[in-house]
Amino acid sequence: MSRASLWLVVSTMLIFSIGLLMIFNTTAAEMIDHLDQGSLHAALVKQGLYGCVGLVLGGMVYWWGYERILAYSGIFLGFFSVLLVLLFVPGIGLYINGARRWLGLFGFSFQPSECVKILIPAVYIHWLRRQEGGVGARAFLKLLGWLSIPIGLILLEPDTGTTLILFLLLMALFFLTRIRFLYWGMPLAILGGVGALIAGQMPHVQNRIQVYLHPELDLKGKGHQPHQAKIAAGSGQLWGRGLGESLQKLNYLPEARSDYIAAIFAEEAGFIGVLGLIGLYVAFGLSGIFIALHARDREGFLLAAILTFSISIQSFLNLGIVSTLLPSKGMTLPFFSQGGTSLMVNIVALFLLLDIARKKKVVA
Repeated sequence: MSRASLWLVVSTMLIFSIGLLMIFNTTAAEMIDHLDQGSLHAALVKQGLYGCVGLVLGGMVYWWGYERILAYSGIFLGFFSVLLVLLFVPGIGLYINGARRWLGLFGFSFQPSECVKILIPAVYIHWLRRQEGGVGARAFLKLLGWLSIPIGLILLEPDTGTTLILFLLLMALFFLTRIRFLYWGMPLAILGGVGALIAGQMPHVQNRIQVYLHPELDLKGKGHQPHQAKIAAGSGQLWGRGLGESLQKLNYLPEARSDYIAAIFAEEAGFIGVLGLIGLYVAFGLSGIFIALHARDREGFLLAAILTFSISIQSFLNLGIVSTLLPSKGMTLPFFSQGGTSLMVNIVALFLLLDIARKKKVVA
């Protein structure tokens, strides 16, 4: 195993381990007031099961190789686009918190849009490989039309956060592959404008923007979560209250195990602890960049670069939301928050990076 791969694995294991500790920590606090409901270890066991499934899937991907994943990415994207359609079928898609993002199966939920974060970049990279004579405007627009189908379905769920991430991933790919701005700037601006208009008409989006600008106007509603997160992060000060000493996890801060778990961590570990967590994500990002730069082919470079960017930008956005620098949006912290599908997909991304690393180019 190369040094970059070792840093990648170690940083991920540390983030995941601290995340498991924080999930158990917040679950134990919730059980104080609800001793007769659920199990103390249920959330921890569920996160562990998702992690094990992710390892199995990641091992399969590692054995199969990133080249085959790219080759069959179009078929996979078509399959998951069908799953995105099924979300809108009553009785199949789960309607939770005003959105249809999950498919229910045997007590477990599955979010197809998380898989699309890997498949859309993979489809683009594989498509680019076949453009030997250069990228033409007509072929490029056809590709954008095909990719806009799953993106549009995700927007209609509605899931504006994932839609934003997909736009950022595509823009990063277009920049890395030096696609003429005239080809993608205008279509992407139109798609983004249409998406913004649609999102702007959605009541929950309007509420989030209003809460972001004036959280004090709705402290008993949408403004409660970001307000309590700010209290949690601020009360941690430099060194934190200490492990297990958070007050906000005592049912003051909703979704403490998932989207806002970093706020509880900031309260208990303080500014120093948050710096350490950010350092682990930086180590992950630098390792991914190193792997991308030493990939044996262009496809490996692009895939490693975009996977690293995807996990890094999600980490940045989650921490920005928790600190109230960005509007509130349901988004997990990679490898740290409680989240089944996102954890499995991120583990698969990790194994893709490891596969690219073991097939690095040979320097004569």
